[in-house]
Amino acid sequence: MTADITPDKAPARAWLPGFLALAAIWGSSFLFIKIGVAELHPVQLTLYRVVAGALTLLVVLAVLRDRLPREPRVWAHLTVVAAFGVAVPFTLFGYGEQRVESMLAGIWNATTPLIVLPLAVLVFRTERLTVRRAVGLGLGFLGVLVVLGVWEGIGGAHFTGQLMCFGAAACYGVAIPYQKKFVAGSAYSGLSLSAAQLLLAAGQLAIVTPFVAGLPPLPTELSPGVVASVLTLGALGTGLAFVINMRNIRLAGASTASTVTYLIPIFAVLIGAVALDERLNWHQPVGALIVLLGVAVAQGLFGRRKVRPVVGVGAPTAPAAEPASR
Repeated sequence: MTADITPDKAPARAWLPGFLALAAIWGSSFLFIKIGVAELHPVQLTLYRVVAGALTLLVVLAVLRDRLPREPRVWAHLTVVAAFGVAVPFTLFGYGEQRVESMLAGIWNATTPLIVLPLAVLVFRTERLTVRRAVGLGLGFLGVLVVLGVWEGIGGAHFTGQLMCFGAAACYGVAIPYQKKFVAGSAYSGLSLSAAQLLLAAGQLAIVTPFVAGLPPLPTELSPGVVASVLTLGALGTGLAFVINMRNIRLAGASTASTVTYLIPIFAVLIGAVALDERLNWHQPVGALIVLLGVAVAQGLFGRRKVRPVVGVGAPTAPAAEPASR
C-alpha cells in the first residue's frame, strides 16, 4: 500500500465524491423499496434484489480474480449472518414500508448502532460498556421514543410499520457483532464474504418465498418502474455500493468512512420528500437528530475517534468499518 492511498492520508477530493455517492445510494434504497412493494410481496422483492446483488458481486469477484470462501466453518457462520444481516432485515423493511413513509424507514435504519452496542457488550462480549457509551445509548433510545411519538398513543398500522423497521435495524444489531466475533478474523476479503452472504441469503429466500408469498412474478409481468427499482436495489444498492464502501475505507480510513451512517437518513428524507411527496411529523426528524447525537456520543465522535460499523439497508453486513474491511 503506497502512502497516497493509506487510510486517512488521501485528500478529501479523492474520497468525498464516493462518500456522498454511497450515502445517496443507501439513502435512496428506501425509495426503491417503497416502489417495489407496490407490486411485489416484500419477500419476493427481497429475493429479487438479493439475487441481483449476488450476481453483481460474483462478476466483481471474477474481474478482480478473487474467490469465495472455502472453509465450511466460515460458510456456517455466514449462514447466520445472511439470515440476520440480509434476508430478514431486507424483508422487514419491505413489510414496514407497506405501512410507513420511505423517509421514516431511513430514519429507523440509523438506530442500528444503538442495538449493536448492547448486544456486543452483553451477548457477544466484543465491546466494553463505558460511561460515554451508556450516555450515548440513553440519548439514542430517548430519540427512538420521540420518533415513535409515544405520547400520541401506541397502535395502528403506522406504528406497526415503524416497529417492523426497528426490527430490521435490530437484525443488523445481531449480525454485526456476530460477524465480528466469528467471521471478521478470517483470511478472506470483505468482497468474498459479502458475495457468499448474498448467495446464502438468496438460497434461504428461494426456499421460503414460495411458502410465504408464492412464486414471484416474472419481470415481464411487472411495470418498468418496479423492474428498474429492483435492479437498482440489487446491482447498485446491494452490490456495487459495497465496492464503493471498500474504496472509501481504503482512501479515507475506516473511521471517516463509517460516518456515512449520519448522511443516510438525510438522503432518505430528502429523496422521499422530492420523489414521493412524503411528509414527516415534527417529532420524527427531531427524534432522528437525538438518535444521531446518541450514536455520535456512543461512538466517541466528540472525542477520540473510534472505528464503528457502517450500516445501510442496501449493504450486506460483511466486515465494513473494522480496521480495514467491512
